[in-house]
Amino acid sequence: MKRIKSLMTSNRTIAGLAFAMTALLSVTATPLAAATDDDSFFTHLHTEKAMANVTVSPGRAGPVEIAIQLETTDETPLSAKAVSVTLVDTQTGRKLAPVEASRDGKDGWRVKVAQLTPGRWMLGLGISISKSDHVSVESPILIK
Repeated sequence: MKRIKSLMTSNRTIAGLAFAMTALLSVTATPLAAATDDDSFFTHLHTEKAMANVTVSPGRAGPVEIAIQLETTDETPLSAKAVSVTLVDTQTGRKLAPVEASRDGKDGWRVKVAQLTPGRWMLGLGISISKSDHVSVESPILIK
């Protein structure tokens, strides 16, 4: 009888660990950003020198516009000299040619991308703060 209780306790422990592992994987497997109700995709990127709020509109396959708002780590507007965007399809490894963003206000930048396919993409930003100061940051995004 003692052995049966021991086996039942072991089975519950294993089931509990399996459940906890599944929950952990579901959290870590999701991208750092999510699509919003208006079909746009938002993500926040940051390094020790710069932060960027990035919105991909729409967050679905086809032509998209990427809006980038730059900030310092103190959350004040960051006036950069240039911003470039790279996109890599994480499933196929296909890399789109880097696109130079155009300025949209003091701390805003915009990029139009002709065609994105559905799936997970790695979005990279190359931010030139000055001639000698350059920051690179990337984040996964999901295109429906």
